[in-house]
Amino acid sequence: MKILVVDDEKDIQTLFEQRFRKEIREKLVELVFAFSGEEALEYLQKNVQEAVLILSDINMPGMSGLELLRHIKEDYLKPPPPIVMMITAYADDENFARAKELGADDFLTKPVDFKILKEKLKLN
Repeated sequence: MKILVVDDEKDIQTLFEQRFRKEIREKLVELVFAFSGEEALEYLQKNVQEAVLILSDINMPGMSGLELLRHIKEDYLKPPPPIVMMITAYADDENFARAKELGADDFLTKPVDFKILKEKLKLN
């Protein structure tokens, strides 16, 4: 499963690589990182339909995760459409409602509970 992780905090890459070390080694998961919404869209344009799951932070400078979600749901409809989980440090109802309205498939809060994430991905 290829996962595109989108977050403006670069240390997220080390964290995800550590937490998915076993799954990466066993080739169950391949992680790709983008550090902005714009970078994520560039990746998706060059690698059409490779990302099965997109984990995106909501609050990022420039293009927000919600704006990225809107682009993904409008522009990447070919089967299989990617599953999009939004991640935010703010578990507020407004962001949750907006993400759901835009077509988010799930919603996680920071700090990410990797046990729950792996359960959602059926990796446990």
